[in-house]
Amino acid sequence: MDIQRNGFLSIGQMTERYPNLSKKPTESQSTVGESSFRQLLVQKELEHQSIKELKFSKHASVRLNDRGIELTREQMERLSDGTRRAAQKGIQDSLVIVDELAFIVNVPNNTVITAMDSTDTKESVFTNINGAVIA
Repeated sequence: MDIQRNGFLSIGQMTERYPNLSKKPTESQSTVGESSFRQLLVQKELEHQSIKELKFSKHASVRLNDRGIELTREQMERLSDGTRRAAQKGIQDSLVIVDELAFIVNVPNNTVITAMDSTDTKESVFTNINGAVIA
């Protein structure tokens, strides 16, 4: 029975003509394009997180000021890049080394927790981290 006379098919008529339209592909049937799209979304999310400006905790700001550490734009970019790379590896608290400077970064919060220069790192022992990046 053709109820519609406007030339368009109803959902029922489409389902009858094309029975495979109503079937959703299983995960094992997903296409390569779908997988690539998912990977692209994950990559874009990671990039979006790294675009967010790196924050410095009050403690880190005081340490930078007390130690007379001034970061150049290039060093800041490398610190941000190191944080992004740590995020890609799933690191939560990372040691990021830039030149003669060492930073402990809480990666999920995109926050520098503390900062040290070469005179403060003589002992070369860092605790409460689960990864390190040399940027």
